[in-house]
Amino acid sequence: MPHPEIASAIIIDTLGRFLLQQRDNVSGIVHPGKVSLFGGHREGDETYLECAVREIHEEISYFVSPDRFEHLATCPDLDAEGGTVTGEIFIVRNVPVDKLTVTEGSLLIVEPDKLSAVEDNFTPFTRFAMNAFVGTKRKTQT
Repeated sequence: MPHPEIASAIIIDTLGRFLLQQRDNVSGIVHPGKVSLFGGHREGDETYLECAVREIHEEISYFVSPDRFEHLATCPDLDAEGGTVTGEIFIVRNVPVDKLTVTEGSLLIVEPDKLSAVEDNFTPFTRFAMNAFVGTKRKTQT
């Protein structure tokens, strides 16, 4: 069974909104029509951070330097189509939405207080990431 290793980032724009990927609703891709984070599979011996930087640049056509990525969480093995997936999740803040050109799926901009409206459509990895993000925010507020 395949065991992909992925790196993704919760991307937050300059207005504090979440920039998510609305996946294409076509057969042949993993989680068609679902909402996910930008990111993807590690290649060769690249680190998770190198993977996140590369994948996000490929998918939004905007380069975010590695020093702007904050590590959020390590995702344990999650059930995925045909096996399990594991990976690392980062946060990138202050991304100018007007500078983006999305090359895979489409851009879904979500206000923080409207996140619950789309969470039923999250991929399992995205659900884990957003729960980790919300948990981290709660810890820093107490």
